[in-house]
Amino acid sequence: MSTPASPAPDRGSAAAFLGPLRRTPPLVFAMAVLGLGLVTASAVAVKGLRRANDAITVTGASTERIRSDFADWMVVVSAGGASQQESWQALQPLVQRSRTWLQEQGIAAAELSLDPVRSDREEVRDPRTGELRSVSWTSRQTLRIASPDVDRIARVSAGIGSLIGEGIPLTIEEPAYTFTKLAEKRVDMLAKATRDARQRAVAIAREAGSGIGAITNADTGLFQITRPNSTDIGDGGSYDTRTIDKDITAIMGVTFRVE
Repeated sequence: MSTPASPAPDRGSAAAFLGPLRRTPPLVFAMAVLGLGLVTASAVAVKGLRRANDAITVTGASTERIRSDFADWMVVVSAGGASQQESWQALQPLVQRSRTWLQEQGIAAAELSLDPVRSDREEVRDPRTGELRSVSWTSRQTLRIASPDVDRIARVSAGIGSLIGEGIPLTIEEPAYTFTKLAEKRVDMLAKATRDARQRAVAIAREAGSGIGAITNADTGLFQITRPNSTDIGDGGSYDTRTIDKDITAIMGVTFRVE
């Protein structure tokens, strides 16, 4: 009677493994993940890598440092007044000064755009009678900056607070740094993780006097982009936009036929 093929580890096992590693440094985490692949695959090997219909499942990983190549940034300018018209009129010179300052810092006109003005009416009422005591208006306009010069955006965003010192009310958002070639990079990283899994499967099978054949199943276990040296692990992956430099990690669970 032939020895039955050992079942591949289910996804629940992988989830149970990833949980305790949430606070583990990336290098240790990567080694631990790969170690799981070795332990799991070794258990299968011990049970019998004897026939061509046997298979083993190994976890492969790939981690690489990447650098963002695009930045999106928003700054909101606001001004108040007793009427909508008054708040709008007060807003215009503040927006113009903010635009001028940004261009003085090297932000090109093509990288800067303005959203439509938004006005909000605010009422103050007597808490006992509900009688209207006063009405005021606040007008706001968002300046959007989009640029591939991520270093300049980082420098300018760090210094724009000086406009507040000039008396300009600002709401300053954090720049969002992204990597525009992520689609092709994802393919590359998954391919590297798969090659890593094959190397480990070959090493395991060699110890059992067997060889590794074709891939019978491949499962993307984790794909995420985090700040450098982060220990964060998202259940569905993650994408950090706060840092220019990032770590990209791909993990693959790959099942190979044993020959």
